[in-house]
Amino acid sequence: MAVKIRLKRMGAKKAPFYRLVVADSRSPRDGRFIEEIGYYNPLTDPADVKIDEEKALKWLARGAQPSDTVRSLLRKQGILDKAEKK
Repeated sequence: MAVKIRLKRMGAKKAPFYRLVVADSRSPRDGRFIEEIGYYNPLTDPADVKIDEEKALKWLARGAQPSDTVRSLLRKQGILDKAEKK
């Protein structure tokens, strides 16, 4: 089973915010997920990002692949560097 860390779109039309979730790669974007590890709100200035570092590192160690956007968010938070050092 391929596991991905990706964004799940939430919120109203034209006012999105996103949850970072760990999901099977075959499940739909806003469908079933395994665990929620944070959120991202791009509408605030600066963008509001909160990621549970412990959960993110656990899933990265288990082999979960982040999407491109999630990878950049993890890099900005410094979590990806910690995962690569281990």
